[in-house]
Amino acid sequence: MSIGQHQTASGRPLRVAPAWVGGAGATGAAEHLLPVREAVWIWSVRRYARISLWALPVGAILYGWTTLGVPAPPGPLLVEIVAGWLCTVAMIGLAGLLAGSRTRRTALAGLLVGLAGFMLMLPLAALPDGVGPAGTGLTAGQAHAASLVAAAVAGVGWLLLGWAVFRSKLVNPADGVLLMLAAVSIGAGSYAVRPLPTVGALLLLAAGMGLAWTGSRLIPPA
Repeated sequence: MSIGQHQTASGRPLRVAPAWVGGAGATGAAEHLLPVREAVWIWSVRRYARISLWALPVGAILYGWTTLGVPAPPGPLLVEIVAGWLCTVAMIGLAGLLAGSRTRRTALAGLLVGLAGFMLMLPLAALPDGVGPAGTGLTAGQAHAASLVAAAVAGVGWLLLGWAVFRSKLVNPADGVLLMLAAVSIGAGSYAVRPLPTVGALLLLAAGMGLAWTGSRLIPPA
C-alpha cells in the first residue's frame, strides 16, 4: 500500500512548515525573510502586548478609587501598589505594541522614564506624612520632595508614551491625547488639588479602554 505524496501514514493531509517567512519584493524576489522561530517570537510578544493593555483600565480604576478617599478593605497602600503594578505591566505592553511603529524610540524613552518613576515611588509610598526614611539621612521635607520628583518622572513617562501613541498612526490618536492629559494628574500625584487626580484617573481609564480595544483588533487572535 503506497502513501500519497501529500498525505501522512494515517491518511491525514501533510503540512509542511516553511523554514522562512516573509513577503515578495517589487522585483519578485523574497526580501526581509525571517526564520520561523523569530516570527513565532514576534507573534508571542505582540499577543502579550495586546493582552497586557487590559491592565491599564483596571489599574486606572484602582488608582481612581484611592483618590476618592474611601477606605478600602485591604488598605489604601496595597491598592496603590497593585494599581502601580498593573500600570507598569500596561506600560511595557504599550511600548511593545509600538515597537514596530515609527514612534518606537519615543515609546522606549517613555517606558524607561516611567519605570524609573515607579521605582522611585515604590520605596516612598509606605512612608507616613512628615516622616523620613530611617538610615538614609533624608529628612521628612527631602522625602516629600523626592516623592514629588518620582511622581513627576512617572508622569513624564506617560506623557512620552501618549505622544508616541498620538503620532504612531497605529491606534486611535485620541487615546494618545487622553493619555497625555492623564499624565498631568499622574505627575501631580496625590498632592494635587481634588478632583484633579480623580479626573486624571477617569482620563486614564478612557485611554486604557480605547488602547486595549484597538490593540486587540490590530492583529487577529491566535
